[in-house]
Amino acid sequence: MTVRKYGTAPYRIAVLHGGPGAPGYMAPVARELSAKRGIVEPLQSATTLDGQIDELKDQLNANCDLPATLIGSSWGAVLALFLAARQPEMVRKLILVGSAVFDADHSAQIEKIRMSRLSEKDRLQHAEIQIELRSADKNRRNILMSEWGKILDKTDMYDPLTTNLEVIETQYDVFTGVWPQFAALRDRPGYLKSLFAKITAPVIVIHGAYDPHPIDGIRPFLESCLKDVVFHVLPDCGHYPWIERKAKDRFYELIEKAL
Repeated sequence: MTVRKYGTAPYRIAVLHGGPGAPGYMAPVARELSAKRGIVEPLQSATTLDGQIDELKDQLNANCDLPATLIGSSWGAVLALFLAARQPEMVRKLILVGSAVFDADHSAQIEKIRMSRLSEKDRLQHAEIQIELRSADKNRRNILMSEWGKILDKTDMYDPLTTNLEVIETQYDVFTGVWPQFAALRDRPGYLKSLFAKITAPVIVIHGAYDPHPIDGIRPFLESCLKDVVFHVLPDCGHYPWIERKAKDRFYELIEKAL
């Protein structure tokens, strides 16, 4: 279990990476925000959904002045919601950036959007990676997942200042352990709505208009179950607002206002 800290105490804010299985990429956000405050960056390694929730709970208990504000990106946004629902006393506020979607139909749309943005060469490579992943060993799977991620960067970024997300390592076993478990709960009628209705903390959602994760798969669902939720959709912005040339400044303005 690993945590990186930035700035100085008190540590009341945690940034949560996505994937699951792509630790480290929230480091640029942590560095930026640490100029004024202490930031904790948990690096998740558990290979089950419950394991990730428990791991995050332990990381925050050991390293944060609770209750904490959680800034979660992609899968990290979903993980933040799970923790806030199960341990509401630990969470002061949630900031969800480029969240995953909350139904199977909109999840299927993501693949279609991504494929429509790729060249024929990239689509072929994407397909070859999916085939090789079925039989590759653990080390090779991590490499293939990294290559897969680089292809998807082309679909998920609008006008990036950099394509280096600072991922420490790609963890295929984490992804394949956690994601199917989330998808099963997502597709269980009424389950997530009932669970997330327990969240008492205010929620701020920041989403790029170019993000392949459709906002229509996020906004109606969260509005149906959260008591206090506000949405900001950033134009000319993909899945990672902090690297987007035209959205970075507005992204940090919204974060600073929320904090």
